[in-house]
Amino acid sequence: MSFGSPDNPYGQQPPPPPHGAPQQPAPYGYPQQSAPGYGYPQQPAPGYGFPQQPVPGHGFPQQPVMPAGPGAYASWGSRFGAFLIDFLVAGLVPVIAVIAALVMEKTLYSGCLMEHECYVTRERVRVPIIITLLVLALLWAVIANIVILVKEGKGASPGKKAMKIRLIREENGQPLGFGRALLRRMCHALDSAPCSIGYLWPAWDAKGQTFADKVMRTVVVSTE
Repeated sequence: MSFGSPDNPYGQQPPPPPHGAPQQPAPYGYPQQSAPGYGYPQQPAPGYGFPQQPVPGHGFPQQPVMPAGPGAYASWGSRFGAFLIDFLVAGLVPVIAVIAALVMEKTLYSGCLMEHECYVTRERVRVPIIITLLVLALLWAVIANIVILVKEGKGASPGKKAMKIRLIREENGQPLGFGRALLRRMCHALDSAPCSIGYLWPAWDAKGQTFADKVMRTVVVSTE
């Protein structure tokens, strides 16, 4: 049985063309058959158009790593070594002078056996020496600390220079200058309380800073 006439465009549909053959335009009145994949919503390719899963290590806060070499934050050991050297420079002579003065004062009248003339002679000789030693201790401590602060304001005190480390401003890497170095020295009072924990703080701090460094925004870095 036949349905429709070959001359009737609304009759039986023609057979589909072979695979790979060019498509023939459909007769008037029939909807156009679109090629697969065209005219329909496309499925987005995996990885495009969807939130990406962050790769481990990217997009997450990283734990600070203390680099090595020039510009790296100085270790607690090198800072402690620099402190010891500066202490010896500024404090060794005054400590020796004060100890000598105390010994002379304690033995001022020993061996005189209640002889007045012995007392007078001892006082005449030893008292000026004791005073001189105490003045020398004071002057040395003041002058040495001023010299250390001047050197530190330029980047490196004698101790830091010996340990090959340098004190700089955190924001621009420049030396502090004498005024800021003096203020930083005063801020070390924060490091002394409680229990001098501030001096130990660089041992585990990411930037190796004491409390005074954090207040003054300074860091100590290696020079080699």
